[in-house]
Amino acid sequence: MVKQIKRGGGRMKTAYWSLVSMASAMLISLQPVMADTIWNRFSTIMKDVYGQLVGISTIVAVTAAAIALIVRMISRNQRAVDEATSWLKRIVVTWIVLNSLGFIVAYLQPLIAGGNYTG
Repeated sequence: MVKQIKRGGGRMKTAYWSLVSMASAMLISLQPVMADTIWNRFSTIMKDVYGQLVGISTIVAVTAAAIALIVRMISRNQRAVDEATSWLKRIVVTWIVLNSLGFIVAYLQPLIAGGNYTG
């Protein structure tokens, strides 16, 4: 009985490693078909991150600007009104810079494609 278990265990081990090797061979053979350069993948990831950043920054900017405007309208203290105005300017400038980064990168990317400046 013990010999049968050992013999069966050897078959299981062989079947397992055969399955692992077939799966590895299939993955290695499929990799060139589904290959994407690291730079294309990085570009895709950065576009996704930038899109999420712009979406979040817009929500935060609108919320902060609304608070600054409320403080500016309600406050009777001139110092608080000046601070709210200052914050409002900072929020607008930061939001414009963040949203224009995508345009700048999209415009400059074709100019320096492949590391060869063609200007």
